[in-house]
Amino acid sequence: MSREAGSRFYQAVEGGFLLQARVIPGAAKNETAGLRRGPDGTARLVVRVASPPDKGRANRAVVETLARALGLPKSAVSIRAGEKDRLKTIAIADDSAAVAEQLASLAGVASTDEKE
Repeated sequence: MSREAGSRFYQAVEGGFLLQARVIPGAAKNETAGLRRGPDGTARLVVRVASPPDKGRANRAVVETLARALGLPKSAVSIRAGEKDRLKTIAIADDSAAVAEQLASLAGVASTDEKE
């Protein structure tokens, strides 16, 4: 596998994208924080959220943070697998080139979602 393919944390699927994420609940703020490679070599987008992992609050914060970072409505972002795990597969229901560019940019640049 090439280095490029190994660093991809998302893949195009029919109607959108699936991305791999590692969620860190209880953080100081909601933000994306680049990539982290797991022991198995899988690249995952780090998503820090201020909400605790209690009654789905952290999952809702993940959806909101990614939707804002990608410029999409919350309804376009959903957790496909890992509801009760820090490692999640997230579906993005938008297959536009703009979203692909945004996903690529998230790999290296932190995007902060400041609470107003």
